[in-house]
Amino acid sequence: MRPFIEVNERCAASHLTAAELLVLPRRQQKGTPEMYHVIRPEGSAHLNRPHVIVHRMKLYSDEVTTVDGVPVTTPERTWLDMAEMLTVDELVAMGDSCVRVPRPDFEDRDMPLCSLADLQRMIDRHKGKRGLRKAREAIKLIRVGSDSPQETLLRLAMVRAGLPEPELNVPIIGEDGLRHHEPDLSYRKYRIGIEYEGEHHGDGGQIVRDIARSENYHAVGWAEVRISKRHMLNDAKPAVAKIRAALIQAGWRKGY
Repeated sequence: MRPFIEVNERCAASHLTAAELLVLPRRQQKGTPEMYHVIRPEGSAHLNRPHVIVHRMKLYSDEVTTVDGVPVTTPERTWLDMAEMLTVDELVAMGDSCVRVPRPDFEDRDMPLCSLADLQRMIDRHKGKRGLRKAREAIKLIRVGSDSPQETLLRLAMVRAGLPEPELNVPIIGEDGLRHHEPDLSYRKYRIGIEYEGEHHGDGGQIVRDIARSENYHAVGWAEVRISKRHMLNDAKPAVAKIRAALIQAGWRKGY
């Protein structure tokens, strides 16, 4: 890919290739040879290379950044391009990842990759682009605060099932005014925290931390709902049922 871009200096890695370089959530391509995606702006030189998919379309100078010296479409432009390939939910998950506020203690940056306004600017700029209708639908569902695609998909399933929209990674403030941990998703009104437990929750150290977290929930008078991969089967219906039961027990009634 690098030699192709060097010869075609106005080109930039795009679509799935850009998403990989920018470490954005994307659907894994299985059973096919690895292909590299490149945007070749209108009017630039043409050049064929094996395993390179060339997209001929408009590309503005402020829509290109670099990763390890390779020109790559910016996160917001990559998000819009991926609307051609992803489902609405997958596009929301990618958008959530773009706008999330990173955690400086664990990451090498302290600013979001882009803002909701940046994503909207791409939609407004590229009228008539493939996937635009999907992008317009997805941007209405993007929220700042989701730390993983699984949290995004859980939130979307909850809302579509008629549950109230949860807050994302907001700290619990105890009655003593002290700040406690941040549930993945939560309902402050009903004192319910929802934790999505990925594969890493099976290791010894994480188990100890999870037990301490559960004890903390009890201490502040909150209920903890733990969701794992198995609850996300069948369009996350088991997860939704578990959360709905906790809400009803806490006094929630749909429509009230």
